[in-house]
This record gives sequence, structure tokens and C-alpha cells, in this order.
Amino acid sequence: MSTPDHHTINRFRSERLKHMLEHIFSKIVVVLVDSGYVSLKEVYTDGTKIESVANRYSFVWGRAIQTSKERIKKQLRELWAYSQKVAKQERKDDEPPPTFDNITPELINQTIEQIDAALREHQADVPQDIKQKLAYAKKQWPDKLREYEQKEQVLGTRNSYSKTDTDATFMRIACPAFAGKEDHMKNGQLKPGYNVQISTNNQFIVNYSIHQNPTDTKTLIPHNQQHKKLYGTAPEVQVADAGYGSEQNYQYLDDQGTEAYIKHNYFDKEQKKNHKPTYPFAPEYLHYNKDKDQYICPMGQPMKCVGEHQEQTGSFIRTYKHYQAANCNGCPMRGACHKQQGNRKIKVSHEGSRLKKQAVERLKTQTGIYHRKKRCWDTEPVFGNIKHNKNFKRFRLKGVEKVAIEWGLLSIAHNLSKVKAVAKLKTEKT
Repeated sequence: MSTPDHHTINRFRSERLKHMLEHIFSKIVVVLVDSGYVSLKEVYTDGTKIESVANRYSFVWGRAIQTSKERIKKQLRELWAYSQKVAKQERKDDEPPPTFDNITPELINQTIEQIDAALREHQADVPQDIKQKLAYAKKQWPDKLREYEQKEQVLGTRNSYSKTDTDATFMRIACPAFAGKEDHMKNGQLKPGYNVQISTNNQFIVNYSIHQNPTDTKTLIPHNQQHKKLYGTAPEVQVADAGYGSEQNYQYLDDQGTEAYIKHNYFDKEQKKNHKPTYPFAPEYLHYNKDKDQYICPMGQPMKCVGEHQEQTGSFIRTYKHYQAANCNGCPMRGACHKQQGNRKIKVSHEGSRLKKQAVERLKTQTGIYHRKKRCWDTEPVFGNIKHNKNFKRFRLKGVEKVAIEWGLLSIAHNLSKVKAVAKLKTEKT
């Protein structure tokens, strides 16, 4: 009658399942596909934020680190300027002043030694507050900078993390029922958590991924790469809400051969009968002559191409073209059209415009309308079942890898429960 204790179960979950759970999950999904429960050709993608088990008030902010570093730079410049003013006669005029743009603990120690040397013969004239500031800088600043460097390494590209779960990022996690009780920091439910992404078909989870980024836009590509890793191919059709609409995502899905039904940010507003654009003179509302490669301004004057540039986000490169009006002087529409100095200038990504137009055309078709309606009841009930019915609103483990295992087990449990529910429904009907 021996039973495994908590530590045995925990070791099995954290160590044995570490590199195996994704494989087990995908094999179960393949069985579901063979049994006719789901299809991997059409997937519906959505995300939710789930709180970490980390302490809610032990946070580190990237912006606060930058502010502290700038304050050290400023005070170091002030101390250096004061020392050079006091020791003006001893200083060599041709010696260039040091720059403190990229400060390091070594640079601080070296600079403080130089300041000490410059003020050594003028100790009687140095104010007490300068002496105290110099002593504090010598004792505290090098260690502080080392601490900031360690924190920045943990942050990576993020803006925050929790001290008790360094993989967790502070995100806005909605909790309407307890908003008044839990929002002690008055920051709109900003808590340490993870962005959980799932793809579903017939309310079965066919793919899941855990992200430290609070925005859904940057999660779609790694989430789809996970799908391809599990099943060896990309989905033929992918449906998602407006949070995933971006040129980079449209381009990636287009390159993968996936038919995307993903809204852009203003799609729903533009479908309203009484919709009026907030800025009717935006580039997307101007006429473009493709043969002459020029736009036509609101007054009917051509805006010719005057150059182009590229912007890189990670490995994605976006190309912009610049167009400028010939003469805006005296134009009666200038105040409403633009407030730039000189003639109006716009920048346009033609590839982005093409992909956006293609997405809109797909969404307006009968197939697009079908997928838009189906997405709401295919993906969102899965989160509702896990968070409300199973009462899972907070992870119990720390770290991305362990959190992924925890969610993987939940996904498997959801799928098996769904099979049982579908089988029971079929039995009742017969």
C-alpha cells in the first residue's frame, strides 16, 4: 500500500516531463485527429493572461533602472565639473573631458579617484555636502551598477519581472469580480503573470505556448512555430482577433501558405454603417497611382516619391517609401491636412498595405464571416472552462519551463474531458 509522496510526484512532473510533455500532448491530439474529433487544418488562436505564484509586490522595472542610471550619470558629471573647476590651474587645457554615456563600475572607480586627486589639495575649501556625496558615490555606486547590470540581464527585452519568479512579467490581468479588493497598488490589476496562447479546433486544444510578452502581436509567430514543431506542418487556415493583426504576422502567415483570417485594429470600426475616419487625410485614404508611383493629395496635386528607408524589428525588415507634396503654400486645406513644416510628407509600406487589404477582403467573404463567428465560441469557452469551471486562475509553479508543464497537463486534461463529454452526448442522443 505504498504511495509516492509529494516530492516524488513533483520531481516526476518537473524533471521527467520536462522534455516529454509536448510530445505526449501532440500524440494525444493526433489520436483525436484520427478519431475525427478535431482537424489540424483549421485552427482558432487566442490568448489569456494568468497570474504567477510570485509575490505581487516584489517587482523590478526596467524604466526605474534606466532612471537610476541616468541619475548616477548626472551626479557624476556634476562632481567631475566641480572638481575641474576647483583644480583649474592643475588641469591640462588640452585634456578632453571624459564622457559618461556608458558608465561601468570600473569607470566610476577611476573617475572618483581622479576627482579625489583633483580635490586633495583643496580639502579645506570643499563643501561638506560634496564630500558626503563623493564618499557615498565611492561606496555605493559601483555595487549599484553591478546590481543594475544583473537585473538588465534578467530583464532581456522585457520591461519588468518579479523578484520571486524572474520569468514572470507584470501584466494587466483583469479580475472584475475582485477588482476593488485586489487592486491594492491602484495600478489596474498589474500582476506578475504569463501570456498563455492556445489554438483550438472544435473546442479541443491542439497547440499551446507560454510567453513573457504581455502583447499578443509578438506571440503569433513563435506560437505557430510550435505548431509546426509538433505536427511538421503549418495550419492551412488560421483565425485570430485584432490583437494579432500586424504586417509582420500577415507576412509570416503568407510565407507559410496559411490562409489568415485576422482583423487589423480598426476593422470592426470600419464595418459600421455610420463610420467616419478620425483622420480622413491619412495615407490609406489618398489615391495612389501605381504606374507613376505617386499619391494624389486632397487638393488633387501629385505627391512624388522622394526616397525610402528600412526598419528592422528582430529579423523582420519593413520597407517604407516617402512621398512629398510639391507645394502646400496657400492651400485652403493645409490646416486640416497636416501640421508639418513645409510641404506634407508621408511614409508608406506598400507591402503592409497589400497584406492589410488582402486580410480585409478575406474577412468580408462568406468564409471569413463564418470563421469570425466561429472563433468566439471555439476558443474563448476553453479558457472559460479552465479558469471558471476548473477554477484555475493562478499558476502553482515558477519559471517558464515549469509553467509550460503545468499548462500542458491542463490542456491534456481538458482534451480528455472533452472526449468524455462528446462521447456521453452521443450516447444520450442514440
